[in-house]
Amino acid sequence: MTAQDTATTAVYTVTGMTCGHCEKAVGEEISALPGVTSVTADAKAGQVSVVSAAPLSDDAVRAAVDEAGYELTGRA
Repeated sequence: MTAQDTATTAVYTVTGMTCGHCEKAVGEEISALPGVTSVTADAKAGQVSVVSAAPLSDDAVRAAVDEAGYELTGRA
């Protein structure tokens, strides 16, 4: 079994993102969380897809999004 076989993907709804800069800011903050292997932010859809080695705490993701200046409103 590889790390990719056990990876977890979660999609979050984030408000306030309007452009590529917003996507990059959110992506960088979430990428800094332990175990995160991939982050894809989509400002137009208002969603962030996060792939991690293990499930992340919603509070940790919310704090990272807050640090970037945006608001996590829930899971998609």
